[in-house]
Amino acid sequence: MTTHTFTVVRQGLDLKFRTAALIEREWQTEHYVRVRVSGDDLRGFTSLGADDHMRLFFPEQQGGWAGTVEELRASPSREYTPLAWDDDWLDVEFAIHGEPGDRGLAAEWAASASIGATLGVGGPRGSMVIEGRPDAWFLAGDETAVPAMRRFAASMTTDAVGTVIIEVPDAAHQLSIDTPEGVSVEFVYRGAAVGGSALAARLNTLTAADRPSGDVFAFIASEQAIVKAGRGLAIDRWGLDADRIVAKGYWKRGDVEFHAPH
Repeated sequence: MTTHTFTVVRQGLDLKFRTAALIEREWQTEHYVRVRVSGDDLRGFTSLGADDHMRLFFPEQQGGWAGTVEELRASPSREYTPLAWDDDWLDVEFAIHGEPGDRGLAAEWAASASIGATLGVGGPRGSMVIEGRPDAWFLAGDETAVPAMRRFAASMTTDAVGTVIIEVPDAAHQLSIDTPEGVSVEFVYRGAAVGGSALAARLNTLTAADRPSGDVFAFIASEQAIVKAGRGLAIDRWGLDADRIVAKGYWKRGDVEFHAPH
């Protein structure tokens, strides 16, 4: 029987709505961008868990924002993971698909909004916090999960061991994750195939013999269909506790309003 070395704790946060303005844009690949927004409203912003979700509101898509919370909450919105923040700034990363004018709401804003453009931020409203230290880490996801995986990696101790698997279209779209020496990073390429398919295929190749020793934390996130492959590996073949791992859809094909489970 494996001795538990960590616990997963759910912690609620006060739900707050804030506004900020775009001040920087950094392209990491042709189709992946990090933006920084800033504003006094961001003071006190916090995110306790690497897998946290906040809701970003895009009031300028409706011709501007008059300044009320009610109007802000009525604006088009999408969910994203906060990457990093300080007293008055917040970094968010976006996977950009499609050509200009044919992208999703958030991707179009991230790729082409003018410096100074307004953004609304709601939440996070709750966090999943790892208390203790896993014996081994297993992180797997596509581009949409990279911010969370970067945050998990940043929380690892220098002697951590584990594996990170990242699905991207090809080598030109690789996204780096800084990990301790004992944590390997592997890329799988989907080419023109649908998102999540190459990652699911890779997970399906892993057997009980590939299970890391000890108390393992697994985080697996991509298109909604990844849940079956992720749970099949983590729970069925590796015997990990269902309430101490994460296997979730960060997005759902054909459903732009999809909300990732918290």
